Amino acid sequence: MAADLGFTPDDVTMAREGLVLIRALVPEGFDDYVTKVERALEDPRYVSLVKRLWRAAEWEPEDPRIDELATAMADHFLAHPSLLPIPAGLRARADGAIRYSLLSHHGQEQKPAWARLDELFEARMRSAGIDLP
Repeated sequence: MAADLGFTPDDVTMAREGLVLIRALVPEGFDDYVTKVERALEDPRYVSLVKRLWRAAEWEPEDPRIDELATAMADHFLAHPSLLPIPAGLRARADGAIRYSLLSHHGQEQKPAWARLDELFEARMRSAGIDLP
């Protein structure tokens, strides 16, 4: 299925690593998370944004496409909040903010553009009133 959607083997590996991390950090929300992702993969715009997100790992942090992508992602999730892939139960945990940070910042130490993208995306979501853990 991944190849049918245009994802590369590296994309699949990255997704698999993320799933392992989610399963370890939020086991009670894992099934909900997978269901959300499966539903989201039926949305061509979501798939396009994910592909751009993964390509952005190779961009320079100051690349203007980072800001454009953060805006596009925030706009899409604000228009389709059910697609926002935050595992159920994460907010209910006393350490939910810490676990969310581990999940959302995974891989950023090797990919500085992702750190900037995440910062811009989260700022846009929060400014729109979305409560991220």
